[in-house]
Amino acid sequence: MQPESDPYVVPIQPINGTILPRYAGPSTFARLPELRDVPRCDVAIVGIPFDAGTSFRPGARFGPQAIRQASRHLRTQYHPAYDVEPFLVQQVADAGDVACNPYNINEAIAQIEAAATDLLGKSGAIVSLGGDHTIAYPLLKAINDRHGSVALVHFDAHLDTWDTYFGAPYTHGTPFRRAAEAGLFLQDASMHVGIRGPLYSRQDMSNDEALGFRTVHCDEFETVGIAGVVKRIRERVGDHPLYLSIDIDVLDPAHAPGTGTPEVAGMTSRELLGVLRGLAGLSVVSGDVVEVAPAYDHAEITSLAAATVAYELVNLLAVSPLLSRGGA
Repeated sequence: MQPESDPYVVPIQPINGTILPRYAGPSTFARLPELRDVPRCDVAIVGIPFDAGTSFRPGARFGPQAIRQASRHLRTQYHPAYDVEPFLVQQVADAGDVACNPYNINEAIAQIEAAATDLLGKSGAIVSLGGDHTIAYPLLKAINDRHGSVALVHFDAHLDTWDTYFGAPYTHGTPFRRAAEAGLFLQDASMHVGIRGPLYSRQDMSNDEALGFRTVHCDEFETVGIAGVVKRIRERVGDHPLYLSIDIDVLDPAHAPGTGTPEVAGMTSRELLGVLRGLAGLSVVSGDVVEVAPAYDHAEITSLAAATVAYELVNLLAVSPLLSRGGA
């Protein structure tokens, strides 16, 4: 349950872009108030600047600040796709960044889990800005403490269910293998979306399916389209609490060049947003957006895509039937 709050307190909203230009003002996500400055919080935005689990190009530790900067572009008062004013019906605040040990992955994982658990004690939900995909494992552990096992819908070019890399069990390619071993998601209600490209082994897909995942391959967007993908997700998730984990490399490099392991022939930004908007009304409880590596970006293309996706998650939480809000 969410902490008790006064239902008549009007949420403190972001700075209005028609009063102060969007390129000015606070450097928080969407120029939101900081967590310390609000009397209560329904959704906390938190940065997790950790990339010690990367296997190719590093730099996702700088993702949270790049996403926040790009979020200045957003118009946040009203979202017509959801017919909601997301910052009016719920109090959203920026909780800053988690302090992660960049030299010790095990310690960093414990720090992330502790910080997420603490935030979930202060707010109804969290939207995490990565950071590499290693962070999904401790985030799911914290979510599990609150909601129990959840349906997991994972948007990514890659499965991220490999066992180890060079003997390391905690990397950005292994979080959902560890999550499966810990029973953190529902095996009959979880899936990958956007998977594509060659694999390490002929057994990778069958091993992944044995963990409980079903997969929407990226090529299927050509045959069933956005509506068909949305239908498959909604049927599989049902009314279970839903966690969304979104690796920005699910997008084609034309739409998201600034990431550590780009994979060609990916989703367009329109397809990704279309699928997310098709999930409105499901019991979304939290989510993450990961793997933005701004050193490889151009004109904030990737950072803007990630900021937009994070804002979509805020809107999905605003219309989620599972979350009660003090300001609704």
